[in-house]
Amino acid sequence: MSKTISYAPDAKGPLDGVRVVDLSRLVAGNMTTHVLADYGADVIKVERPGKGDDLRSWRVKGIETFWKVYARNKRSIALDIHEPDGRETLLRLIDSAQVLVENFVPGTLERWGLGPEDLLGRNPGLIILRVSGWGQTGSWRQKPGFGTLVEAMSGWAYMNGHPDKPPTLPPLALADMIAGLYGAAATLAALRAVEHGGAGQVLDLSLFEPIHAMIGAEAAHIRLTGEPTMRAGNQSSHTAPRNVYVCRDGGYVAMSGSMQSMAERILDTIGRPELKSDPRFADNAARVRNRDTLDAIIGGFVAERSQAENLALFEAAGVTVGPVCSVADLIDHPYVLDREALVEAPDEDMKTVPMPNIIPRFSAVAQPFRRPAPRLGEHSDEIRRELGMADGATR
Repeated sequence: MSKTISYAPDAKGPLDGVRVVDLSRLVAGNMTTHVLADYGADVIKVERPGKGDDLRSWRVKGIETFWKVYARNKRSIALDIHEPDGRETLLRLIDSAQVLVENFVPGTLERWGLGPEDLLGRNPGLIILRVSGWGQTGSWRQKPGFGTLVEAMSGWAYMNGHPDKPPTLPPLALADMIAGLYGAAATLAALRAVEHGGAGQVLDLSLFEPIHAMIGAEAAHIRLTGEPTMRAGNQSSHTAPRNVYVCRDGGYVAMSGSMQSMAERILDTIGRPELKSDPRFADNAARVRNRDTLDAIIGGFVAERSQAENLALFEAAGVTVGPVCSVADLIDHPYVLDREALVEAPDEDMKTVPMPNIIPRFSAVAQPFRRPAPRLGEHSDEIRRELGMADGATR
């Protein structure tokens, strides 16, 4: 069983004193503010009365599981920002903040009279992170920009999957999550600039560019070869051997020989040292050209042994090998438990809810869990009082 944490509402993290007003919905903005909240920022979710953030609707058996993970350490205020009182409350919040995060269609804030010029005029040191599908500029700025479209457009889906199958989309909000991590890093850099006397500014973050950047050197490869990298399943187009191999008991092991010494070690371990001098496998380029033949040899060896036997054999030989695990396998996995990568957080619906720990670990400052994900509008009156306003009726 994972370690059960406790909440410490008055604890202070490394970003203590930084207030973030979060107008975003769904994943990318919530991922950004999830990181900032975990590091101690006072993240205030501004939510629509009666509905809240759309992430609340991603439920399993009626439980807001996504919200419980990505909204931890945040506070919630329910505001109708189109009503005078709600707008005034929002403006006071922004005046008190160092960061504003939003992910509306480009131009929306401007139509509401809340564009960057207006907000920076009120709060010159404000960092405004604007998240959108395709960015604030360019001919595609008004196009729908959900992560699925971006994952398809970026080149990621085209490269992912097996060569005889269609391109494969990820089973999770990958583009949004990568963008959220970029957003958190950029926000911290912008805050650092303000600390050194710089002005507030706008951070223009598209969902497209972060996942497109993950493609790495692919454009350079096309420039040299004239051909895009085709889907290769679990193989690699650039190193071999690299694959997932099925074991005798139906389990799987993943193996990578991306260094010459490691590839040779694999061949020694499967009892085929003569293949090290075989022209088909003597160096990485040759192995990539003949990867199907090499995988058949390695796969035949692995298939004769159980997953546990393969892991023990290859690990003893110093080969880079590991099991293919489901998330269910990881809940009580010794490594996950030792590392405290997953923790149990007290929860009013589930007693405890398993969720990833705060990452990475800081050696010199605390990283406390301060509060569970808030109920819609849970902190409305508390926040209004902090702003010098009377309690409101909106929830």
